[in-house]
Amino acid sequence: MTAEKNQTQVERRQPLFRDLTAEDPEPEATEISSLCMNCGENGMTRLLLTKIPHYKEVVLMSFSCEHCGCRNNEIQNAGKTLDKGIKATLLVSGAHDLNRQVVKSDFTGVRIPKLDFEIPSQSQKGEVTTVEGIIDRAIAALEQDQPVRRIQDAEGAAKIDLFVAKMRALKLLDEPFTIIFEDISGNCYVENPNAPALDPNCSVTHFKRTKEQDHLLGIYPENEDAALLKPIKEGEYSLEDIQGEVLTFPTNCPNCNNPCETNMKMTNIPHFKEVVIMATTCETCGNRTNEVKSGSGIEPYGLRIEVQVKGTEDFSRDVLKSETCSIMIPELELDGGCAALGGRFTTVEGVIQATKEQIISSSALIGDSSDKDAVDRMNSFIGRLDSVLSGNTAVTLILDDPAGNSYVQSLVDDGPDERLKITRYERNYEQNEELGLNDMKVENYE
Repeated sequence: MTAEKNQTQVERRQPLFRDLTAEDPEPEATEISSLCMNCGENGMTRLLLTKIPHYKEVVLMSFSCEHCGCRNNEIQNAGKTLDKGIKATLLVSGAHDLNRQVVKSDFTGVRIPKLDFEIPSQSQKGEVTTVEGIIDRAIAALEQDQPVRRIQDAEGAAKIDLFVAKMRALKLLDEPFTIIFEDISGNCYVENPNAPALDPNCSVTHFKRTKEQDHLLGIYPENEDAALLKPIKEGEYSLEDIQGEVLTFPTNCPNCNNPCETNMKMTNIPHFKEVVIMATTCETCGNRTNEVKSGSGIEPYGLRIEVQVKGTEDFSRDVLKSETCSIMIPELELDGGCAALGGRFTTVEGVIQATKEQIISSSALIGDSSDKDAVDRMNSFIGRLDSVLSGNTAVTLILDDPAGNSYVQSLVDDGPDERLKITRYERNYEQNEELGLNDMKVENYE
């Protein structure tokens, strides 16, 4: 009886952050009575914990006041801060660019260089909007105090009216303009209407935060240098002990954010190098993830690996993809970028299958508001991936890793593998900047 009761409790447990689906028609929303800042009466705020596909966990907040009709919607980040900041530069050249969906966090700054206009980070709350919506909200904020300003400062009000006219002219698209989104938390997303193909109008780069930016996010790294340099005493773990042990530490599930445990082990891949494998299993939602990180630093040269996938034997090749490695399939015009899939130890088939699953999950952003062509293009691309996985279409899988920490198994013991091409290259300045090498001092410490 007790076992049945425990089983029922496990079945009833739900993730804290759930997808909005038809199978979950009544999501758990919390209602809180709160003060209306417009009329001073009490209104109602509804909170919903959910996940935005291809983004992360968020808290949606909707306020409404039945007394004055005031309404307000906000979005707050509820997930973890990413390791690096993100900068997205979008060239707005058509109506489709104005209609792009944008996910902004509280730390997203927006700039329009053409007008020398900037919305500083933390000046607006996070939201899910469009490029046109950002411009409209900026115009509304500039016009908010204009009636009073025209009385007190007519000259200043006239300048603002002139600037607002320039903002409105942007939406007419008489000529293209650039809008830049920069987020130190890394939690900003600009829709790619050509997904899964490359976005010709938007370039995305990642950058390392400064100490001041870390402090702004509330990140204060612990001073562990002394502990790392401390000699190993009797009874403590040595490096050899760690390599032979599976270490366990508490964490949060990347899918539902419930507490769970991650297992970590250091191991050596034959003919390659030492890596750290981390596996997480969540008992609440059943999600399983594995991640691989290099255990021996950054190589002197970047690495580009090309694998011709022509049969089942190529699907079985072992693949180590580091977190800095990007995935490309030229025949499908696919470029996954370094953020795709993260670091993992799998096979060629596993890489392609995981890419398909990620594209399907990200295509949830293509909803009722998207045109039919975008939906048809996505379905067609997934069909082409299925053809590759079934062995009916031969493709070339390219792994490009500036850090040089990726690996693909050769099927030939002696001599070159005709279907495997490995090229090492000198990194450029941008790649070194992405890896944080340009500012790294390795000589003359004194």
